[in-house]
Amino acid sequence: MLNLLFPKICYSCHNPLLKGEKTVCIKCIHSLPIASFHKNESNFLKNKFYGRFLVKNATSLLYFQKRGITQELLHNLKYRGKEEISYFFGKWLGAELAECENYNKIDLVIPVPLHKQKLKKRGYNQVEGFGKEIALALDVAYRDDILIKISKSGSQVFKTRMLRFETEEVFSIQKLEDIKNKHILLVDDIITTGATLEKCALQLLKGDNVNISIATIAVA
Repeated sequence: MLNLLFPKICYSCHNPLLKGEKTVCIKCIHSLPIASFHKNESNFLKNKFYGRFLVKNATSLLYFQKRGITQELLHNLKYRGKEEISYFFGKWLGAELAECENYNKIDLVIPVPLHKQKLKKRGYNQVEGFGKEIALALDVAYRDDILIKISKSGSQVFKTRMLRFETEEVFSIQKLEDIKNKHILLVDDIITTGATLEKCALQLLKGDNVNISIATIAVA
């Protein structure tokens, strides 16, 4: 009865979901601009960080296109309270990474953190579900108590790489012993210039013998 009165809708096209569909309808799934660099071992994302820090593996599930389907889904996730989108993409990518030898060597999944004030306002970290589902698929721990964001920043979307890096967006590291000798999968919702991921990675690399891989929902 509830489904009849309040049908679940696709968070992309906003049409009612059919039986068996969850979060995003089959039609929209088939319209998504798939990246999946882990399937062809592409170095496209790794090259974004060349000369900045060493990346073992890097992948994104989707390409981001302005005014496209990926943007609609990410806006619903980040600004409209649709947290389940994060879990949806985490289950999807997690299942694929579990079949990839390179990602079977991951020891921990760590999300890019939100500042506590933004977390309180939004109510959730938009990358939490994504990271938790990947950790579950890889049978490793999800740790959101290692990286801490200690200053606020505004939207990074329209900033140049230099401005992004110079903006007060400071992260700190704690519990260094817990990441010693670990291969960490650092997860985020989207890569643009990679400045935020770079700052997080440089903190994690303060740990002894730490290796970093990256996974995001989308890449711009």
